[in-house]
Amino acid sequence: SAEHQRRYRVIGSDVWLVVCLLSKLVSSGVFSAVSMFLNTLTPKFYVALTGTSSLISGLILIFEWWYFRKYGTSFIEQVSVSHLRPLLGGVDNSSASSSSSSNGDTDSSRQSVSECKVWRNPLNLFRGAEYNRYTWVTGREPLTYYDMNLSAQDHQTFFTCDSDHLRPADAIMQKAWRERNPQARITAAHEALDLEDCATAYILLAEEEATTIVEAEKLFKQALKIGESCYRRSQQLQHHGAQYEAQHRRDTNVLVYIKRRLAMCSRKLGRTREAVKMMRDLMKEFPLLSMFNIHENLLESLLELQNYADVQAVLAKYDDISLPKSATICYTAALLKARAVSDKFSPEAASRRGLSTAEMNAVEAIHRAVEFNPHVPKYLLEMKSLILPPEHILKRGDSEAIAYTFFHLQHWKRVEGALNLLHCTWEGNFVAPSDSRFSNSCISDKYCPPNILV
Repeated sequence: SAEHQRRYRVIGSDVWLVVCLLSKLVSSGVFSAVSMFLNTLTPKFYVALTGTSSLISGLILIFEWWYFRKYGTSFIEQVSVSHLRPLLGGVDNSSASSSSSSNGDTDSSRQSVSECKVWRNPLNLFRGAEYNRYTWVTGREPLTYYDMNLSAQDHQTFFTCDSDHLRPADAIMQKAWRERNPQARITAAHEALDLEDCATAYILLAEEEATTIVEAEKLFKQALKIGESCYRRSQQLQHHGAQYEAQHRRDTNVLVYIKRRLAMCSRKLGRTREAVKMMRDLMKEFPLLSMFNIHENLLESLLELQNYADVQAVLAKYDDISLPKSATICYTAALLKARAVSDKFSPEAASRRGLSTAEMNAVEAIHRAVEFNPHVPKYLLEMKSLILPPEHILKRGDSEAIAYTFFHLQHWKRVEGALNLLHCTWEGNFVAPSDSRFSNSCISDKYCPPNILV
């Protein structure tokens, strides 16, 4: 293809440049000078070099240990993830996207998103109204510095653009999102509102200053009025240049975020049907913004309503191989399959007659879920104590298991026998060492005759 030919030409030119440089170095006698210098070095130099490198390594180790004790994360890892990974592993598809269709853009964006390690928790709690309650009671911080730093990066990505300096309130908020001190962020948001109405300032106050969900909802409604006005204005000007396009992208992110958080407020205040309607409308209005994972909020709300038919319809749309999997999708699919058989399931009866087709489907769904994230069963079965979910999760990791169980444990308890079926599956095939560890059966060996284990 043309892209491959271009890459080959670039590689060929780079190789030719390296060969020319090497030939010039050889002709100028640099190699011989370096060789002569190395031959004149004494053993004392190497001893001093070893000692100096050991001292520097020790200082780095001490600093890394101190940083980890204070902030709960590795400084080297944080620098690598925040600064080096975009340089080394980042993909810029601007040239390719200009010549591809809209479908191609969607596929490439999904592929790049699926390669990310850390994801924003779609059901994350409110800092002021929920996380801070833990601090008031225990005096401890519920979130790590690393987690809050990732959130700060998200806020700067979603809520800022290059033209913010043209509006004083947006310029203040651009600095506020980078501020570490929560009180300084809140003060900056009030300063921005003193200048003019600012949607992102109301967002910050709703997230961090409001002490109840009712207060947060009021602030988000104020932000919604301003956000809709900015969105309509930037929508008309988005094709006038790159600057206006960036503003429209930012205003779109702000509007989607506000509507999603308003829907979550309705869900937390018991207005679940209203929340479901808001989420459905939001997904219809902005179908391509999958980065917010609004479908996971919708799944949880539908499960609360026990509207399992609609849950299955959402799963049929989003449980697709082209989309990145999640614990919510896999375990919700397993819950629906288990619901069909769990109320009448008996290990003794299964050992006598074997597994029915419906039971085997439930077995395979649970296996698929456990293989995706093996940390979830211990939390669902309450073998490990829960903590407050973080604002960011690692796919297939313990943090995702905590976040999923925190919101979905009640739905598993509501389905009679579902946790028992999960326990039999998980204990029999993923915990107890046996030949059937990776079989398609979900029942412990003591309950399963050989003809059941596949």
